[in-house]
Amino acid sequence: MVTALALSAALAYGVADFLGGAAARRSTALKALAWCVPMGLAVVLASALLTGGGTGWGPMAWGFGAGLAGGTGLITFYRALARGPMSVVAPVSALAAAVLPVAVGTMQGERLDATVLLGVLLCLVAIALVSMEEGSADETAPAASGWRRLLDSGPLMAGVSGTCFGIFFILLKEAGDGGGLWPLVAARVGNVVVVFTALLYLKMFGGATEPTPPGARRTLIALTLLSGALDAGANALYFIAVQDGLLSLAAVLTSLYPAITVLLARITYSERLRTVQRLGMAIAVAGVALVTVG
Repeated sequence: MVTALALSAALAYGVADFLGGAAARRSTALKALAWCVPMGLAVVLASALLTGGGTGWGPMAWGFGAGLAGGTGLITFYRALARGPMSVVAPVSALAAAVLPVAVGTMQGERLDATVLLGVLLCLVAIALVSMEEGSADETAPAASGWRRLLDSGPLMAGVSGTCFGIFFILLKEAGDGGGLWPLVAARVGNVVVVFTALLYLKMFGGATEPTPPGARRTLIALTLLSGALDAGANALYFIAVQDGLLSLAAVLTSLYPAITVLLARITYSERLRTVQRLGMAIAVAGVALVTVG
């Protein structure tokens, strides 16, 4: 059950990230998130009202903290998607997101069966292989761009976003299972706080931005609303999975979402898959099979 839920979360995350990246390329990361995040809040709020559960301060606080980390991760992730190829950005982020929960789960005493452990290790290897890109990707960029270019690079921002997502995964585990989906509502409120604080800062100190054309605006809204709904659904699937199972297992399986993002980017934008990335996807299939059998 945990495997099915986590893999379903990976599927939903993968599609949501692709749609969010497409929206960010048409506008900006913050403009895309200004629609995506409230949509996700509406979805999880409706789900929480339908499923019931308590709203204790402890789980809500953990959820809100997760939302602050997740909101920061979303901003950097969307910006990374707008800056670099999806086939590189998504896997780099996912690798960072997977390593932290595995480390924390291990320190907390989680132990996996040998078959499942091998499957998890294969999944980590797969994420790393799918992340690999040709070393010459940035060689044509100006050498004198300095720290600003480094801090605005797609892979670096992807790593930062993945760290934030890893913290998000860990804190949602700590939120417990006694509050229904209400910790997710608190998490989405945290997302909203981060995103709209960033928007306010940009409005006050960032200067004017180019307006989005009406036709592109409609497309942007459609993409971000669908992305937000799928992202919220993925949050719910992961939250249920991690409450029923081990953090290290649920987080790693959920972090396989780049395979979906990479395939969609390959189909839509003709982003090439290197041999090592294809090998990573094959290893991911083997890893998931071992986890399922175990």
